[in-house]
Order: sequence, then C-alpha cells, then structure tokens
Amino acid sequence: MDRTQFPWKAFLTKIAVIAVPVALQNLLSTTGSMVDTMMIASLGQTEVGAVGLCAQFSSLMFSGYWGFVGGGMLFFSQYWGAKDDDGINRAYGLTLTCMMTVGLIFGLMGVCFPETVMRLYTDKENIQKIGAEYLRIAGFGYPLMVFSMAMAALLRCTGKVRIPLWGSIASVGTNIFMNWVLIFGHLGAPALGVRGAALATVIAQAVNCSVIIIAARRSGHAYLLAIRRHFRWSRLFIRTYLRKCFPIICNEVLIGVGNMVINIVLGRQPEEAIAALAVFRTIEGLVIGFFAGFSNASSVLVGTEVGAGRLDRAFGRAWRLVYLCQGFIAVLGVILISLHTPILNMMGMKGESFRLAFGMMAIYLSFGIIRMGNWTQNDTFRAAGDATYGTVLEIVFMWAMLIPLVCVSGLVLKWPTLVVFAFCYADEPIRYILMQIHLHNGKWIRPVTPEGKEALKGWKPNRKLIDEPDR
Repeated sequence: MDRTQFPWKAFLTKIAVIAVPVALQNLLSTTGSMVDTMMIASLGQTEVGAVGLCAQFSSLMFSGYWGFVGGGMLFFSQYWGAKDDDGINRAYGLTLTCMMTVGLIFGLMGVCFPETVMRLYTDKENIQKIGAEYLRIAGFGYPLMVFSMAMAALLRCTGKVRIPLWGSIASVGTNIFMNWVLIFGHLGAPALGVRGAALATVIAQAVNCSVIIIAARRSGHAYLLAIRRHFRWSRLFIRTYLRKCFPIICNEVLIGVGNMVINIVLGRQPEEAIAALAVFRTIEGLVIGFFAGFSNASSVLVGTEVGAGRLDRAFGRAWRLVYLCQGFIAVLGVILISLHTPILNMMGMKGESFRLAFGMMAIYLSFGIIRMGNWTQNDTFRAAGDATYGTVLEIVFMWAMLIPLVCVSGLVLKWPTLVVFAFCYADEPIRYILMQIHLHNGKWIRPVTPEGKEALKGWKPNRKLIDEPDR
C-alpha cells in the first residue's frame, strides 16, 4: 500500500460503523424529545417552558457524570487497542461506580427537593409549580439514565455499537406510546399531563437498560456482565484513573455550573423566551446527536491506535475526523434552517415565541460548525491521553468571558433575549484557532499503555505518513 495515499474508503467505512449507529441512536432520542414537546405543547406554552427547564437540570447531571464517561472511554479504547481485558473490566467498574454516585445524588434532589431546584432556574411561580410536579417523578429515572450511558460507552469502545442503538429504539418507542397514554389518558389511564410525561420517561429508561443488558448477554459480550472482575482495583490503578479523569471531570462540572448560571439568566426572560428556549434545546439535541457519532468515532478510532502504539495512524485520523464532522454539521444546519417553519409550528411555537426560537436556531447554527469542531478536537485529545488542554481553554473562556457577558447583558443591562443568547457562543472562534494549533503539533498524544508509551519515544507528527496496514 502507498503510505502517502490516505485510504479514504476504508477510513469512512470505519467511521460509519461507529458513527452511524450512535447518530441514529441520538436521532431517535431527539425524535422522542420532539414528540414529547409536541404532545406537551398541546397543554400550553407554560408547560413546555417548565419541562424545558427540568431538562436543564438533567443537563447539569449530564455534566456531572460525563467527565467519567470521557475518562472511561479514554481507558476503554486504549486498553481495547492493547487487548488488555483486565484493564477494560477494572476501568468500567470504576467508571460505573463514579457515574452512579452522580445519578443517585441528582435523582434524590429531583424526587425530594423539586421546588428548590425549580426556584433556582426561574422566578416564574406558575412554571416552578409545573416543573416540580415533573421532577418529583422524573428523578426516579436519573440513575437508570446514567446506568444506560455507562453501558453504552463501554459497548461502543469494544465494538458493540449496535446494542445501545437497539436499546434506544425500544426506549423511544416506549416513551412515545406511554406519553400518548399517560399525558392524555388513553386506554383507560388517567390524564396526568406533565406528570404522565415524567412517568413515561422513567418507564422508557427502564426499558432501555433492560434491552441493553439482555442484548449484551445474548451476544456474549466479554466485559459488560463480568461483574466479579469490575471491582478489582489497586491503589495505583485508582490513582492513574483519577489523574487522567480529573481534568475532564473539572471541565464538565465547571462547564455544567457555568451553563446553569447561563440558564438561570435565560430563565428570567419573558415566558415566550423560556418556551422558545425549551424548543431550541430539543432541536439542539438533533445537532449534538449527529456530532456524538463523530465524537465517539474519534474517541475509538484515535484512542485505539494510540493504545496500540500506532501513532502516525492516530494523528492522520484525528484531523480528518474534525473536518469531516464540521462538514456534516454545516449540511445539517442548512437543512434545519430551510425547514424551520414546519418544525417550529409542529412544536407549538407562534408569534413572539416563534420569532425567538428561529433566532436562537440561526445564531446557534451559525456558530455550530466551529463549536462542533472544538468539541471533536477536545474529545480526540482526551481519547489520546491529553485531558488538560481543551479543558483549561473551555473553563477559562467560559468563566472569564461568557458568563460575565451573559450576566451583565441579561440581568443588568436587560438587553434583548437574542443578544444575550448570542453571547453564549462568543468564545468559539478564538478557542478554535488555539485548538487547531494544538491538534497539528501532535502534543495531545499521551498514551496510558506500555505499547503507546514505547512508540512515543522520538515520535514526531507527520501529515504525509498517515496510515499503516492493519495488524
């Protein structure tokens, strides 16, 4: 094989094997969220806004556990590349323990203290009341949601990307059907409104977990159900794991808290803006769903090669994954803008709320190409062992630039909602330039396996020497 000729066909096939099931899984979840929103919209815009703010609380939980997902995938993919079964099992057990701790804490807050949570996110009493009813039930589903995410991360890194997709298909179908039954009171069930939507979500999460476990058992997956091997940790392993995960955890927590501050500001905008924001977040999930496919592909395809010591291949794949991701997001953005009228009408937007929702879409998608490039680069760095560079940039820019801009413009100067919203993405172009420099100098390749560490000695990035035959 001519090693100056990049094997695009084989490369795109490998991306598709990982990215397509993940993108479909997230597309299903987003479709379920859109159907949720459409059903809840029939109850009123206040209900849409309340459930949307509850989703921001679950997003904060996501930030709390996603650091462990990122750290776990670093270890899963590199140990998978090095064929270290014991390492995979121990890393999964520690990742699962940390993630479930977060899920249980947030579930407890949602079930026992929903009024306090809602008072934090908005000053509108009618929205607080409806949101508290939703959270009191939805909180039971948070640990199940976290459990399914932990299983999905392990399965994707070990070549079983379709199993989480099957779980999502069953979950979304269950959620839509149970929403229809419980929100409106069909088939003899009581009409529970937003409480019915919350209960349907809990049931759907239980179905998701069940399908994943059953499918993994039938496929004979060597790691997911090897429970006795998950918790054999040494102090050295825990130290190594936490040292690699700590920057990612700090990033996700500080970014999550920063987003919470931003959502608190946006939650004090007019009710039409709150409803528009809830609809926008659902549409945003569609973009992130496609991005997540590339994110997982970069984590697995780059992390596996770093762990196996094939550093030229990891480097050559990394920067191509970033640009491919940005290209796909650009196409998706054009499609969404073209179809914005029927999409927003189906989700109950009209008048001022329609104008604001479209404005948020346009602003977000304008920055989306750069934003998703930054996210893909950061996930690539993490999978290769560098969990610090992108983390420090994101934290510094959010707390030194974005939060002051949003708080001053929204709470002090009382500028229009769309201006405040635009400030949420003001740092993306600056960070992109800095991330590109780091991507191409190759200093983000920091293996955790013996094979990778040995290959790193004397290695330098070479954009022409880009692939090697499979071994």
